[in-house]
Amino acid sequence: MHRLFVQAALIAAVSLSPALISPAFAHAHLRSATPAAGSTVATAPDAVECTFSEALEPRFSALQVQDANGKRVDAGDMHLAPGDAKRMVVGVPKLGAGVYTVIWQATSVDTHRTEGRYTFTVAP
Repeated sequence: MHRLFVQAALIAAVSLSPALISPAFAHAHLRSATPAAGSTVATAPDAVECTFSEALEPRFSALQVQDANGKRVDAGDMHLAPGDAKRMVVGVPKLGAGVYTVIWQATSVDTHRTEGRYTFTVAP
């Protein structure tokens, strides 16, 4: 009897709240990065990778790396990782010691756009 009451209450709650059953509109949020945000790496990376929560539309997404003076230092070859539409990659030349800023704009395949930035340090 108690279980029937709980089921009836749940059905009533869902029918009274259409927001609970409406489709979710996703946004691509940064889940992880290599090098990681705020990290210090002993060896300069040859690429920067950012992984997002949703599949990305590469034509409307961007990934850049700037040095401490704001000069763009990436190779300009941003692409999605083969077989992984959630991961953007951009090559970087041999980076010297210093602080670098990663700037990203991610447009998910459902056209929602997010953006952000973070820094990492290459140790001397």
